[in-house]
Parts: sequence; structure tokens; C-alpha cells
Amino acid sequence: MAAGSLTAQDALAAWLEHLAHERRLSPRTLEAYGHIGRLYLAFLQRHRGDPLSARDLGAVAAAEVRAHMAERRSGDKPLNARSLSQTLSAIRGLHAFLDRRLHITTPQIALVRGPKVKPSLPRPVTEDQARGLLAEPDGDEDAERWEAARDRAVLTLLYGCGLRISEALSLRRVDAPLPETLRITGKGGKTRIAPVLPAVREAVDGYLALQPFILDPETALFRARRGGPLSPRHVQATVQRLRGRLGLPERTTPHALRHSFATHLLGAGADLRAIQELLGHASLSTTQKYTGVDAARLLGAYASAHPRA
Repeated sequence: MAAGSLTAQDALAAWLEHLAHERRLSPRTLEAYGHIGRLYLAFLQRHRGDPLSARDLGAVAAAEVRAHMAERRSGDKPLNARSLSQTLSAIRGLHAFLDRRLHITTPQIALVRGPKVKPSLPRPVTEDQARGLLAEPDGDEDAERWEAARDRAVLTLLYGCGLRISEALSLRRVDAPLPETLRITGKGGKTRIAPVLPAVREAVDGYLALQPFILDPETALFRARRGGPLSPRHVQATVQRLRGRLGLPERTTPHALRHSFATHLLGAGADLRAIQELLGHASLSTTQKYTGVDAARLLGAYASAHPRA
């Protein structure tokens, strides 16, 4: 790829294509990175007053990046520290790509420091809360029996196998009845093996026995009321509705069930490396957040129960 005739927009498009096809990032992540990149280039063009070439990006000063970050922090839709950190990470990723592929170096970008972000711990639900959430779809009077069975099956996959919503909804008809293990393709195209508990298999079998559609083997396993593939938004809305009926905290989300899967395994003595493999985390440091959750729970129990606390 020659840089001479490329515009800055061409360079951004090449980076996004690299992320999609080589890094295999999710469509949602690609959309976020594309938005960040377009705002960044638009700022540089306003600042400089002329159309930008790819080579012009090699002359970006650290002060310009800081000015862009300041604008994002104080504009009509100001970003919080975490979002600003993600914005700077994406900008650095774009410039690193330009360095590797087009030999357009910008060492000055390293001089820009991101905001301090307080690390946040995952917010799991308790075991009793998780069991209540999995049982609650059966009490939904507005849902058909097969829809309640479907919602219970999806939530059981999140909690029983530690799947992300997108991973659970990527299952096809040919995948069921579920085997003893599932091969899951997660973030970045990474594959992992997820053991299937009998309760998970039974929940999916219950849905299959009741759902009214004729499903081709390669089509989506979980279906919406009109027969189309079930959407992540439906799962999120379902959990929101169920937690309201059960009086559960707002932190009770579909992803909290995945967090709970890991935290409850850790509390039962599971090895952190094994949990990393089950969750499909690329880095052990991501999984180690759950040790903080467990430690926080122990400290809370100590503070409330110890006579000298």
C-alpha cells in the first residue's frame, strides 16, 4: 500500500478494513472506532484548514491530539474519562497502523497521556438472584410458553456457560440438542470450548420442544415472535423487565450473568487460569478483576459480621 496518493479518509478506511478482516473485531466495535476516527480527522481538517492526505497524519502534533481530546471532553456530548481513554486508544491504534503499513511515523503521539480511569469491578448478582432470574420467565403472563422457554434457555446459557449475548445468539439449529461442550467463537475470532451443564441442555431442549417454527440447520436457533432471529436488544429488555418484577438492582444485566458465572466459580475454588479459558479472555489481567470482586465480597462480609469490625 503506497501512501503517496492516499487521503486521510483512505487511510482511515484501510485501518477499519484491517480491523474487520485481520483483527476480526465485532461490528459494534468497528462502528465505534469508525466514529472516533471520523471525528478525529474532521477536527484536524478544521484545525488546519486544508484537506488532509495520509502523509499529513505523520505531522500531527501532540498538542493537536490534546486539543481534540479537550474538545471531546467539553463539547455538546462530553465524554467521561473511560470514553476519553478509549478515544485516545483508538487514535493511537490508527497511527500505529499508519506506521506499520504506510511507514508514516508519529512518535509524538506517545507524548499524549490519557485520563486516569478508576478501574471498575464486574458487578455480579448473587446465586439466589441468578436462580430467581432464570426461573422468572415462566411467570410472564404476556409471553407464549415457547417464548418463556426461549428466554429461560438464553439466560441459562449466559449464566451456565458464561457466554456473551452475541455468542449465545450465534448458536444455530444444528447446534442443538447441545453436546457436552460447545466450540464458541468470541471476540477477535478467538475460539474456546465451553462445557455444557445438564441444566443448560435441558433448558435449550425445553425451548426446542415448544418453539413453533421449522428451522433450517444453519439458521439461528433462537427466534423472535415473528420468526426472525432473536436480537440482543430483546435479551437486554427481557432482563430489564424481569429484574423490575423481582426487585433486583439495575446492575442486573445479561452481561452480569456472565460475570456471575465467573465469580461464583472463583468463589467455589476454581482456578483463575481455567476461568480465563472458559470466558475467552485474551489476558489474565481481565480475568483477575474477578479476584477483586471476591475480595470485596469477603471484606464486606467481614465488616458486617465480625464483632470487632
